[in-house]
Amino acid sequence: MFKSKLSLFFLGFFLTCLTSIPVKAAEKLFLSYGSLMFSLRVDSLETFAKTGTINEDLGFYLNLVSPEQQAEFRTALTKKVEVDPVLVSRFFNSKMGESILTRTGKGVTIEGGVNGGYALRGAIVQAAFDPEGLTLLNVLKKYPTNLQLQGELIQGVSEELEQLILATKTLVTKLEEWTAEEATTDKPVDYATLKDIRKPGNYEVKKIVWNLTDKSRNRSFYVDVYIPQNLPEGKTPVLVFSHGLSSRPEDYSEGLKHLASYGYLVAAPQHPGSDTIYLQEMFEGYHRDIFDLNDFINRPKDISFVIDELQRRNNSEFQGKLDLENVGMAGHSFGGYTALAISGATIDFENLDKNCNRLYSGINISNLLECRALELPRQEYNFRDNRVKAVLAANPVNRSIFGQKGLSKIAIPIVLLSGSDDPATPPALNQASSFTWLTTPNKYWGLIEGQAHVNFTKLDGQIKQTIDSVAQLSLPSQNLISSYVNGISTAFFEVYIGKNETFRPYLQSSYAQYLSQDETFKLDFITGNSSNKLEAEIEQYKIEEFQF
Repeated sequence: MFKSKLSLFFLGFFLTCLTSIPVKAAEKLFLSYGSLMFSLRVDSLETFAKTGTINEDLGFYLNLVSPEQQAEFRTALTKKVEVDPVLVSRFFNSKMGESILTRTGKGVTIEGGVNGGYALRGAIVQAAFDPEGLTLLNVLKKYPTNLQLQGELIQGVSEELEQLILATKTLVTKLEEWTAEEATTDKPVDYATLKDIRKPGNYEVKKIVWNLTDKSRNRSFYVDVYIPQNLPEGKTPVLVFSHGLSSRPEDYSEGLKHLASYGYLVAAPQHPGSDTIYLQEMFEGYHRDIFDLNDFINRPKDISFVIDELQRRNNSEFQGKLDLENVGMAGHSFGGYTALAISGATIDFENLDKNCNRLYSGINISNLLECRALELPRQEYNFRDNRVKAVLAANPVNRSIFGQKGLSKIAIPIVLLSGSDDPATPPALNQASSFTWLTTPNKYWGLIEGQAHVNFTKLDGQIKQTIDSVAQLSLPSQNLISSYVNGISTAFFEVYIGKNETFRPYLQSSYAQYLSQDETFKLDFITGNSSNKLEAEIEQYKIEEFQF
C-alpha cells in the first residue's frame, strides 16, 4: 500500500515539477547509459497516446513490458494535471522551484548532457498554458530541443526510492513490534474505565485575536488565543503553537481548542514570512519565494515575543495566574523546526551543507526547505527559551538543519509525531535518526500509519484539485488522525506542563494499542526504552549511507 501511494505521489510530483519560448520543439528523446545511447521519436509517443499504435522505435521498448504496463504508460502520457499556469510559472521562478529544476535537470538534460532544468521550466509553463494542458506528452512536445535522459542517474533515483520504501515498511513493522513489546511491560490499565481524553475537556473555550507588533524587528502579526473559561483557583498552564509552512493558526483550531478545554491557555501566532498570506502574495507576484529566508530566525523569535506579551498582560488580563515559567510548545512541519529551535536545537551548517550536496538529496523533500538555510550568515544561532519546559514536534523539518550535534542539545521532555506516508518529511529520513540523537531521558515517538503530513480537509481548493488530478490516495480519516493526536498531546502536556501524574498511564505504548484496536491505520508509540533497538535497525539498513 505504501509503495503504491509513494509511487503515485512521485508521479504527481514529477508531472507537476517537469517546468523562453522554444526555438524548436523536441524531436527525439535520448536515453544514455554509460557508452550506450538509445533514441525515441516524440511523435511516436504522440501517436501511441492518441491511437494506441506502436511504431517500430517505440516497440523496441514497449515489447519488453506487459500489455497492462503499456496501457498504464499510455494513460500517464496524457494524464492532465489541473493547475493554474500562472502559479506554475511563479513557483518555478522561486528558489525552491529552481532547486527542483536544477536537481531534476541533472537527469533530464539537453542533448549532450547540459543540465535541462531551465529548458524544462519553459516546457512545463508552456504546456500549462496550452489548451491541451499540463501532461507529460505536452511537456515533451514543448521541450525546446532534443532531450536526453541520463540512465545512470535515473536508475539511481529509482534505487534510492526503493530503499526509502523498504526502510519505511521496515520502520512501520518494527515500531508496531516495539509498541507491542513495551506494552507488555507497561503497568496494566483498563482504559475503558478512564476518561476518554480524545474528547474535549471540562472547560468552555473562548477565542480572541491579538494584533501585535515587535518594534525591535519591525514585525507585526496576529495571535489566536484560546482561553479556558471558569478555571479554578491556582496557576493556569500555557501552551504556544507554531503553524507549518504556507499555513495559518486557524488551520489547527480544532486541536488547539481541544487542549484549551483541558485548562490550558493556548497562543498560536501567525508567522508572516511563511504563512498562507505570504504564499498567496508570492503567487500574485509580490514575492519571488515561497517563504522569507529570515523566518528561520523570526519564527522562534515570534514564539518568545508571544510569551513576553503574555507576561506583559498577565496581571492586567489574567489576574497574574498564567504560569509562564513552565510553558509547553508544539509545532507542525516548519513549526516543528520552530519548536525544536525554541527547545535548544541549534543549526549545524556543516551537516546541512553535507546533506544538501548529496546526489539524491532532493528525494527528501524537506531538504528543499532546509537547504535554503545555507543562505543565512554562518554564525551561531541560539533560540532556546528557558521558559519552555516540554515540546511536541509533529512531522518536524529537522534532520539536515540540526543534525545529531544540534538535536542532542535538547534537554527537556519531547514527543515526536510522524506519519508513515508523509512525502514531505518521511519518517525514515527525518525522525528515525533524530529520535536516537535526542539525549533527553523523557522522549517519545508516535507514528500514525497512513498519515501524509497535512490535513487534507484544510488544503486550498487549487492545491487539492492538483493533488486529486494526479494521485488517488487511500488515507486514514482526519477524525482518526485527530483522535490519536488529541490523546497523545493531552497526555504529554498534562504530565509535563500540568504536572498531573494521573495522565501518565496514557503516555505509554499500551494506550496506543488501545486507541488502535479494530483500526486499519494504527498508532505506534515508543519511549526512549526502544531507542537502542531503533539505532541498531538504522545501522542494519544503512539509512545513514543513503544518498538522500
